Amino acid sequence: MAEADESVHVSSEIDLHCHTTASDGHFDPEQLVERAHERGIKTLAITDHDSVEGFRRGRQRAAELGVQLIPGIELSTVWSGISIHIVGLGFDPESPVMQQAEQQQRQARASRAELIAQRVGKKLRTDIAVADIVSHSGVEQDQLGRPHFARWMIEQGLVPNMQVAFNKYLGAGKIGDVKTGWASMTEAVEWIRAAGGTPVMAHAHLYKMTRTKLRACVKDFIAAGGQGLEVAYGMMDSNQQGQMAALAREFNLLGSCGSDYHGPNRFGLELGVMPAFPKLITPVWQQWSDAA
Repeated sequence: MAEADESVHVSSEIDLHCHTTASDGHFDPEQLVERAHERGIKTLAITDHDSVEGFRRGRQRAAELGVQLIPGIELSTVWSGISIHIVGLGFDPESPVMQQAEQQQRQARASRAELIAQRVGKKLRTDIAVADIVSHSGVEQDQLGRPHFARWMIEQGLVPNMQVAFNKYLGAGKIGDVKTGWASMTEAVEWIRAAGGTPVMAHAHLYKMTRTKLRACVKDFIAAGGQGLEVAYGMMDSNQQGQMAALAREFNLLGSCGSDYHGPNRFGLELGVMPAFPKLITPVWQQWSDAA
C-alpha cells in the first residue's frame, strides 16, 4: 500500500474491515470475496458484527480466487458507558473461546433488538415488532443491528433515509442506541487474544470523545492486551487520520486499515477505498506476511 502524509483516498490491495449478510452487509460472503478479487484486493478480512460466519462461508471462494482471507470479527463492547467496537484479526475461528464469545454476543444482540423496537416505537408512537424487522431483513433476530431497523423504517415511511434514521433515532446517544448486554472492552480484547488474534480498536475517530478521554480509552485498551488502531479508514479526512496516526505512534500500536464497506450506496464507500496508509506505523498485516 502506498504511504502518504495526507489523507489521499486510494484503492488499497488490503481491506481489513468490511461486512456481509452475516451481519448488516449487502453481499453474501462469497459475493463479497468475488467483489474484492475484481477490485484487486489481495488481503481481505470479513469483520461482521459479533460473528465469524462471514469468514467461514467465504474462505473456500477466497482460496479459489487466490484472495488471502483473514479471520475477522467486529465485537460490540462498552467502555465507560460508551459503545466501542473492537475488531479481531487473525484468530483461530474454531477456538472454543471465540465460539463462546459469538454465542454470548448473539444473545445480547437478540435481547437488544427487543429494546430497540420498544424504545424507537415509543418515540415514534407506533408499534414495532421485531418479527417484522426479521422478516424484512432476512436475517435471524440474533443478527439484527441498527441498520436493519433503519431500512425497515425507511420502507415504512417513518424516515426518509438512513442519515435521518441514525441522526434522530438510532445513532450514538439516541433512543435506539442500546448498549445493554454487550461485553466490556476488556473482555472482548481478552477473547481475541485468547483465540490467538490481534485486537484492533475500530474507527476511534468517530467516538466523539475529548482527546483526554480517548487517550484514557486507548490506555485501557492496551492494558487489556489491545494491539492495533485503525489509521486508514473509509472516508476519514486528513485531520482525523492525523489524530489516529499520532495516537498509534504515541502508544506504539500497530496500524490497521479498512473501508468498513457494507454495500452500495452506503456513504459513498467502495470496497478497498480508504486513505493511503500513514508513515512510521507498523502495519498489522506485517505479522501475516512474516509468517507466510
